[in-house]
Amino acid sequence: MPHGGGKPDAAVVRDALGVGVAVGLSGFAFGVTSAGSGLTLAQTCVLSLLVFTGASQFALVGALAGGGNPVTAAAGALFLGVRNAFYGLRLSQLLSLPRAVRPFAAQWVIDETAAVALAQPTRRAARIGFAVTGLSLYLLWNLTTLLGALGAEAIGDIDAWGLDAAGPAVFLALLAPMLRAATERAVAALAVVLGLGLLPVLPAGVPVLVAALAAPAVLWARGRRRTGEEGR
Repeated sequence: MPHGGGKPDAAVVRDALGVGVAVGLSGFAFGVTSAGSGLTLAQTCVLSLLVFTGASQFALVGALAGGGNPVTAAAGALFLGVRNAFYGLRLSQLLSLPRAVRPFAAQWVIDETAAVALAQPTRRAARIGFAVTGLSLYLLWNLTTLLGALGAEAIGDIDAWGLDAAGPAVFLALLAPMLRAATERAVAALAVVLGLGLLPVLPAGVPVLVAALAAPAVLWARGRRRTGEEGR
């Protein structure tokens, strides 16, 4: 039933489960990619259990697979994961969870839970959406990570099966829906140019760190253009 003129609880649960299941299944691609990059089954599963932020996980194992050292690989993943801290600031106000619950809820502050929670009309609906999305996605992501890693070990050489492309493909699929505004698309385009252009000349893992400069560069250029337009 709807509460206070808000969205029916069943509808919130349905939408949240849809997101959780759809994204959770991509954990299989992460398991395959991680095992193919040389991580053990235990290391792969622990990454999903403790890190639990898809884009950062793919960035980490991708850099390791490319021959990058663990420091640069972790730094690239950290850059991608910083955005979750900003989600947390907004969600803490929206959800207003008890202090005892917040440390546990912080593990589920990711793109998908933030998107579902922020789309709800009431605090009750936001809490339900956040909890259902977080729980379903966490369970399914970790289960499919395990299955993907086990499958990769059973298959052997994932390159021979073409499964080495699974990680990058899922990474792009997760990223594409976020590129709504012109500024976001410009940042993505510049990051691609920087990352691919520097790939042949810099050690593995370093190009992704340089690509992170795309955001401040685009925002600086946009600010300069706006200042110029206002000065006319």
